[in-house]
Amino acid sequence: MLSIDEIQALLPHRYPFLMVDRVLEREVGRRVVAIKNVTINEPFFQGHYPQTPVMPGVMIVEAMAQVGGLAAEVEPEGNTLPLFAAIEKVRFREVVKPGDQLVITATVQAARAGVVKIAAEARVDDKVVAEGNLTFALVPREDD
Repeated sequence: MLSIDEIQALLPHRYPFLMVDRVLEREVGRRVVAIKNVTINEPFFQGHYPQTPVMPGVMIVEAMAQVGGLAAEVEPEGNTLPLFAAIEKVRFREVVKPGDQLVITATVQAARAGVVKIAAEARVDDKVVAEGNLTFALVPREDD
């Protein structure tokens, strides 16, 4: 498991755009399982939609991409920054609402020449709500 501090050491995202609350499993360069708790306090619910709050698909994809970015870190030292390069075959199966907990699994399908392909899936209560293939380009991290 990774704590929020460890997640923030690996991902450059910060509030309100950090979409990973906890990492349950991590096999470096192979697979990551993480949680995104969806609350009514998310800024996007103010406008999407006020009377019937629904998590926007693009935000679900962003959560999957952040977990995918953790999986794309094929070096345990974390010396690279995974940049989102492509989205393919994304499908939304169910609506995600406040109170739901997304359990996101990202599995490395291929990694070579600084490019990592990921299969990602988001579930709520064991139902697939979204899935797709994500591609990342790995670039060297700049020193702070």
